Amino acid sequence: MCLLENGEQFFPRVLEAIDTARDAIIVETFILWEDKVGDSLSAALCAAAQRGVAVTLTVDGFGTAQLSQPFVRHIVDSGVAFRVFDPGRRLFGQRLNLLRRMHRKLIVVDNTVAFVGGINFSSDQMTDYGAMAKQDYAVELAGPVVAHIGAFMRRTAHLPPCLPSRVSGWAGARTGDAAVLFATRDDKERPEDIECLYRAAIRGATRRVIIANAYFFPGYRLFRDLCDAARRGVSVRLVLQGTPDMPPVRFATSLLYNHLLQAGVQVDEYCARPLHGKVGIVDDHWSTVGSSNLDPLSLTLNMEANVFIRSEGFNCELSRHLERLAVHCRRVHPADLPAWGRLTVLSSFLVFHVLRWVSRMGNWLPHVRQRTYRASAGS
Repeated sequence: MCLLENGEQFFPRVLEAIDTARDAIIVETFILWEDKVGDSLSAALCAAAQRGVAVTLTVDGFGTAQLSQPFVRHIVDSGVAFRVFDPGRRLFGQRLNLLRRMHRKLIVVDNTVAFVGGINFSSDQMTDYGAMAKQDYAVELAGPVVAHIGAFMRRTAHLPPCLPSRVSGWAGARTGDAAVLFATRDDKERPEDIECLYRAAIRGATRRVIIANAYFFPGYRLFRDLCDAARRGVSVRLVLQGTPDMPPVRFATSLLYNHLLQAGVQVDEYCARPLHGKVGIVDDHWSTVGSSNLDPLSLTLNMEANVFIRSEGFNCELSRHLERLAVHCRRVHPADLPAWGRLTVLSSFLVFHVLRWVSRMGNWLPHVRQRTYRASAGS
């Protein structure tokens, strides 16, 4: 098991695994750009398919909507099964398929190695991209849990199973000295698994909770659990975006700061560049890495996937990575926040009522199946 930080560590390990594949490669990604990163992935997948490896690539129809026909045609003509989750239609050039996105970032190679995290296949995941390069994480896994991840991905890609059908969308497995749980979120079978695992760990915390999350606007129950943990003496620290790639989202998050600080939660804003990670640690053994933000889209609408790891060694490694972010963080103090006037009180009242309804948002919309559509050479 290996923690990977940003594209510099993630992309070479993925390409190395693809280049040595013998049997099957399955990739799911929210975003695939037609740039140096996307070209490298395409070249590696096409080469694998041409040497006889069964290759399936699934992208999201909202996150990956700009690929050219020649780019897709080359992938398909090389023998890669290229699938799109909810391609959607456009109205006056605008994408309408914002909700129910396939937000997972998963890779399984030969059922022996898997990658799970928040890193997309795009140049903005590389630090040389510039000021808006994203800070992000993924984890490379081996051992029994890989078969469970592979079985899930084969099912969502409509491929024949290579494990008995009893394998569910989430299952625990030991990997070396670590216990690893693969958890998914959808709006039908497992709408709250990821949130519930976060909440259970926070409620059981005795020493510390550190969460680094790009888009933070959780449901009321998770928010309450964080505040309750801080009030009972647990060190609770949130690392959030200080250099936002989506300013309106950061504004919504900032409306929670007063309540968090009053409860004793420490809030740090990472200012070096946009934080895109979705990771957390609790006490000295519990950790999570994945695609799920703690916001309404991820917790109630998107298709997500995280791994939850019980390992003192991995917890310590992730903790060291998060501590290095502190150099580039700005601590939020009560004095930094606007004075409590009528508008602030009204905003606070509205925010708390929104929080109470966030966890129910998914029930307001029709449930959808995780359908993908296979692209042809003419797509």
